[in-house]
Amino acid sequence: MSETRRIQLAIAFVFLGLGGWCLVHPSSVIALTVRPEYRVDHVLLRVTLGAFGAQAMLVGVLAAFASFSRRTFLAFGLAVLPFFGFDVWFYVVVPLFNELILLDVAGNVALVALCWCGYARSESPPA
Repeated sequence: MSETRRIQLAIAFVFLGLGGWCLVHPSSVIALTVRPEYRVDHVLLRVTLGAFGAQAMLVGVLAAFASFSRRTFLAFGLAVLPFFGFDVWFYVVVPLFNELILLDVAGNVALVALCWCGYARSESPPA
């Protein structure tokens, strides 16, 4: 297995792991990550978080089975960057999330680092 293939599988693992948690047990994600003053127990919130998890798992499956090029690693890494703004906004500006949101930050850091590694180790397309 090539090094870039292992990097792709690591990217998939991040999405499948955290997305699977949101899909399978959204109530625990809410209970563990949302500050009590913002926490609500409503079926629509659980369904929405479950759908978010299902979409993350879909991205994980695509990352696991697609053929990533150098451009794919670059585009994927750039697409992760706005999520840092989301994390900062809802942790610092509107403190909806508690410190466990740092798991998401760590996941995003890992994704950007993996994309950088994949980009650096992929062959450039012919000119």
